[in-house]
Amino acid sequence: MRYLSFLFLCLVLSISCKQKKAETTETKEEPAMEVVQKPATMAGETGTWTSLFNGKDLTGWNMKIVGHKLGENFGNTFRVEDGILSIRYDAYEDNFDNRFGALYYDKKLSNYRLKVEYRFVGETCLGAPEWGYRDSGVQYHCQPPETVGLNQSFPVSLEYNLHGGNGTDERPVGEICAGGTLVEVNGAKNTSYCTPATVKRTFHGDQWVTMEIEIKDGTISHYVNGEKILTYTNPTYDPNHEIGKTFIVDGNDQVKDGYISLQSNSHPIDFRSIELLEY
Repeated sequence: MRYLSFLFLCLVLSISCKQKKAETTETKEEPAMEVVQKPATMAGETGTWTSLFNGKDLTGWNMKIVGHKLGENFGNTFRVEDGILSIRYDAYEDNFDNRFGALYYDKKLSNYRLKVEYRFVGETCLGAPEWGYRDSGVQYHCQPPETVGLNQSFPVSLEYNLHGGNGTDERPVGEICAGGTLVEVNGAKNTSYCTPATVKRTFHGDQWVTMEIEIKDGTISHYVNGEKILTYTNPTYDPNHEIGKTFIVDGNDQVKDGYISLQSNSHPIDFRSIELLEY
């Protein structure tokens, strides 16, 4: 009888151990990888967003500042602190002196959606141009950074212009500035360097704002906080621009690809998220 009881106890323990092992194995399964997808409400498409900024350093980026060689980060203008990519001028000795700059991502791009979170902070650097107050930009379809001249102020590019309000007046964000390029807005070529957004949105103070650029086969749209504010088409190189015309090859003036860059225009600005969705 004792022997049978012993066998019964062993059987119970064996079943219990197998159940615990099965439960342990089940809980150790790796969770499915979470994929960040493009919101269907924005363009009706899905895909994986890639972060272009690692939150630690400037890996994948290279700077060009007027009067300095490519890769020379004069005055530590471009820096990463507390997970934020910052543009600062505290080493400019109170004189901006037209030292415009840009931070370039190291991959040529053609059709994509770019999403950037930014905010203006602090005071404009002394010696800045009159328009420099809370002014910056995200340039795209830029000429290769290695071709930018030593004293060239801005690359041949298209630009989503970033403006910040002064707390009172309207100063809409998102105009298209065409440097050495031309675009068609409502079927007509631009007649000025910058063309205002169709939908006017001004953001005051140091609030975070999300801007987006979508480029698909020659049609480009600007968004702010998820709202489309401007669309234009057919970007071409300007045959009357000293540098822009040099990119016209065998009569082909189409602007189909290029690099993206973040401007340093004299007012401090922060970026905390830079994401890309390629088509």
